[in-house]
Amino acid sequence: MQILPSGHRPAHGLALAPFRGLRYAQDRVSGLAEVTSPPYDVIAQDAAVQLRAADPHNVVRLILPRNGHGNPGGAYADAARLFRQWQDEGILVTDDRPALYVYEQARPGGEVLQRGLIGALLLCPYEAGTVLPHEDVAPGPVTGRRQLMETTDANLEPIFLLYDGDGADGGAASRLVGQVAGARDPLLKIATGDGIRHRLWAVTDPAEQASAAADLASRQALIADGHHRYAAYLQLQARKRAAGAGAGPWDAGLALLVDSAAFPPQIGAIHRSVPGLSLADATAAAAAAFTVRPLPGAASNGLPFMLNELREAAAGGIAFVVAAADGQACLLTDPEPGAVAAAMPDRSERWRWLPAAVLQELLLGRLWGVTDDEASVGVHHDAAHALAAAGGPRPGVAVLCPPLSAADVR
Repeated sequence: MQILPSGHRPAHGLALAPFRGLRYAQDRVSGLAEVTSPPYDVIAQDAAVQLRAADPHNVVRLILPRNGHGNPGGAYADAARLFRQWQDEGILVTDDRPALYVYEQARPGGEVLQRGLIGALLLCPYEAGTVLPHEDVAPGPVTGRRQLMETTDANLEPIFLLYDGDGADGGAASRLVGQVAGARDPLLKIATGDGIRHRLWAVTDPAEQASAAADLASRQALIADGHHRYAAYLQLQARKRAAGAGAGPWDAGLALLVDSAAFPPQIGAIHRSVPGLSLADATAAAAAAFTVRPLPGAASNGLPFMLNELREAAAGGIAFVVAAADGQACLLTDPEPGAVAAAMPDRSERWRWLPAAVLQELLLGRLWGVTDDEASVGVHHDAAHALAAAGGPRPGVAVLCPPLSAADVR
């Protein structure tokens, strides 16, 4: 469907356009909580099975499609057929009017975790400085997300971006979000199994949409989650243009924008698993540049003990826990400055001392000789999953990492 606004995008800054959202018909599913899902890249296999069992129309069947005919490449085609079928059957219904959507997540008791605007974000190349990435991407996931978008002709889940909108009483977009959430009845509200309350409103007034657009036109945003999907947006756009297509829906991507001044982000850690590397070899190599301390209580006290040791050590500097699946673990701290500089000779001092940079360039790359990509390293948002992966078909180690601060990310 056409999701581009009339008129021109701003020369600098963000352009978030209204669009006609495709939503579940609430009377056609067992419940909205039963058909929703976390983002595709944080769903473990057992969780995917549970989501599929929750309702035959759970969105996980679209964002993580399985192919039952022995043809892995056909999974996206199956998702596209299912997507069309749900629309034909009235399971998914298109809203009547183009809207910007206010979306809110809150804890039990009403504490708002985040609240922002969902819309069609006009795409900008990274060099324009409007949309800022903070992670590299792996080619495989980018291609997979792009193929799913092409086959279904849809953006099935939004990326998540943070921008500095001067707080709830600052910019017009942030004020609009607060006013809508504070005074209007939502289109829908649900509580998911983790207790989080979700609410959604539609802003269809052209004057309100224009006010938000004018405010965002002077802003830049940081990708908080969705680097591979944004890269897939750009890849899809490039393919369309190479094929001679003019302007179209491929010039925008579904996005949630949250004012980080109003709702400071809570950034989770991203852990690694490295198959085929023993704990003894890992720590022996790491000792060339780190202080290595065994954690004798890890095997008996488990993951909570490891994470507590990591938390305390990371409060005083860079720290990682390297662990085997049987619970044996060591704490790595105090990377040697000369080794850090040698691993990143072309980077600034600030960059060199980011924990993520030390992990990727010094520990993984220089000391272990491992490339931080999907072929060599597992990426996990959950420490338990990283530890379990270390005991996989090629037993290895898990690297438990502290979360980055928002300031470090920016």
